Amino acid sequence: MASPLDNPAWTSLTGPHAHFAERHGQVARYPLDVATFVGLPDRPDERVWSDVAALAGPDAIVPITSTLAPPADWEVVERIEVVQLVEDGLRVAEDAEAVRLGPADVPEMLDLVERTQPGPFRPRTVELGAYLGIRRDGALVAMAGERLRPPGWTEISAVCTDPAHRGQGLATRLVLAVAAGIRARGEQALMHAAATNTSAIRLYESLGFRVRTPAAITLLRVPAHTAVGRPA
Repeated sequence: MASPLDNPAWTSLTGPHAHFAERHGQVARYPLDVATFVGLPDRPDERVWSDVAALAGPDAIVPITSTLAPPADWEVVERIEVVQLVEDGLRVAEDAEAVRLGPADVPEMLDLVERTQPGPFRPRTVELGAYLGIRRDGALVAMAGERLRPPGWTEISAVCTDPAHRGQGLATRLVLAVAAGIRARGEQALMHAAATNTSAIRLYESLGFRVRTPAAITLLRVPAHTAVGRPA
């Protein structure tokens, strides 16, 4: 039986995050101001790419985590190699300095993301789960939070620290604090990291994560024309 972690965008959008899902035919996606992910089922038929095109629109760039090959006329804009990590001996810990972040904090969160580039973060991403931050002199200097929610699991994402405050262990504290909240509701934590980001992977492994599997995010451009070919 397949694990929900094998297709986390799809199992999130058809599971705990179904209330976010925008659907067309066989596919689902998050609203564009929430997250960029598009979910494809494990065993779609040949009409699935027509469904993606109808949902995303012509000339849109769509991030796909499925291993299904796209039609020949779909441009592969970029392929990002990542690793998926799952908790294995993680010692979670609440943090007294960490504060819950909400919609009022979004401008600061977007500014921190822009300066640190931890990955995509949209104006409503904060709605996906609990986001925690650490402030110094009133300014948000570090944060981490919850993104994908495959059944039984929650992804920790948007882990970032202002460059002026790095080296203090703030990101580690926030990862463990977010994981404590995940553990408290009976779920387990997972993370994704760029395969080239070996320093982050080593850090997460030292905290009690292990690499489960390599994966990839493929950015595809929907053809500008309306006719969509069959999978190659």
